[in-house]
Amino acid sequence: MTPGLAFFYGGMVRVKSALSMLMMSFVSLGVVSVLWVLYGFSLTFDDDLGGGLLGGFGYVGLRGVGPESLLTGGGIPIFAFALFQLMFAVITPALMSGALADRAKFSGWVLFIVLWVTFVYFPVAHWVWQADGWLFKLDVIDFAGGTAVHINAGIGALAAVLVVGKRIGFTKEPMRPHSLPLVMLGAGLLWFGWFGFNAGSALAANGTAAIMALNTQVATGAAMIGWLAYERFRQGAFTTLGAASGAVSGLVAITPAGAHVNAFGAMLIGVVAGVLCSMAVGLKFRLGYDDSLDVVGVHLVGGLVGTLLVGVLATGGRGSLGQLGRQAIGAFSVMAFSFVVSWVLAKLVDLTVGLRASEDDETSGVDLAFHAETAYDFGEPAGTPALWHTGPVTGPGGITTVVPNHRRTEVRP
Repeated sequence: MTPGLAFFYGGMVRVKSALSMLMMSFVSLGVVSVLWVLYGFSLTFDDDLGGGLLGGFGYVGLRGVGPESLLTGGGIPIFAFALFQLMFAVITPALMSGALADRAKFSGWVLFIVLWVTFVYFPVAHWVWQADGWLFKLDVIDFAGGTAVHINAGIGALAAVLVVGKRIGFTKEPMRPHSLPLVMLGAGLLWFGWFGFNAGSALAANGTAAIMALNTQVATGAAMIGWLAYERFRQGAFTTLGAASGAVSGLVAITPAGAHVNAFGAMLIGVVAGVLCSMAVGLKFRLGYDDSLDVVGVHLVGGLVGTLLVGVLATGGRGSLGQLGRQAIGAFSVMAFSFVVSWVLAKLVDLTVGLRASEDDETSGVDLAFHAETAYDFGEPAGTPALWHTGPVTGPGGITTVVPNHRRTEVRP
């Protein structure tokens, strides 16, 4: 799912930011994997330190865990569970990256990931999924990540956007996706991977996994239809970007709810999410915040739709106004905590190493500025490959050309 997200976001940005967008997702695979083993799994799934707020330090470095170690009462190897939950931790900060497209400083983004998963994701995941977490004990329904992943990432992205500010030229110049085929490819990979994300949260091949898988499919289809219908009504066209975004909104919304509703409930959640998320993406222009790739409109709003609607649509006697109230407590407590802490962390990073690229780097393109590469090279005649160097060099009998920011020197024969 994380490489799928990278393609989804990467196709939506302008060409000068495509590699940066891919890297902002991809680097999370490296950073969060290391932190998860060092202390993340322990802070999330060890016994509570008190108050249902954070796990302990019994699993630091996965010490004491062997190949035969099983989850208490579950019969599942701890290593398997730790690996599965790691992927949730990896993709959650990656989801936020789309909000900062075109203007984030890569080193600042990496530091922000380190701080954000430590002080926001690990505690919130403990609240929701560990048996002694306070939202778990409150009986808030979140089967696979509506609060811990999507609401958490969506509101955290909004906080970071308010710190970083708007892109140069926001609302004044076109910022169209450079590759809609990449967007569709990424959406397809996400849709496919989401079956593991959702159905896998049953931690077994059973009826719960089966209904979650079915509901994932039908909710996503209904959301895509809802988004496209609203788009046709408002804009007069059915766009590929709308189809991809609508599908993702359905995937988001069914994530907390799918194991607790029937197929009709799943379709209702999906179509509501598709319409409301399509409406919500325009809020950034009315309210004046620059969420580049609509993380707030899709993940925050979609997460809220699924988290709240399961309160009244849940089967087995769980749907009630009381359950809706508990769902609201879970959703809005995560929003409040994540927004405040995310804003503080983004501000801290911006004041130290910097979270916003310089004006020159943003104008010339963050791909060249931070990665010394471009996504596509159409300028090479056949048989005359460019030689890239790290400093000003003139080849024998050749001419030296320096690309913007003097990051690389191209020597042509």
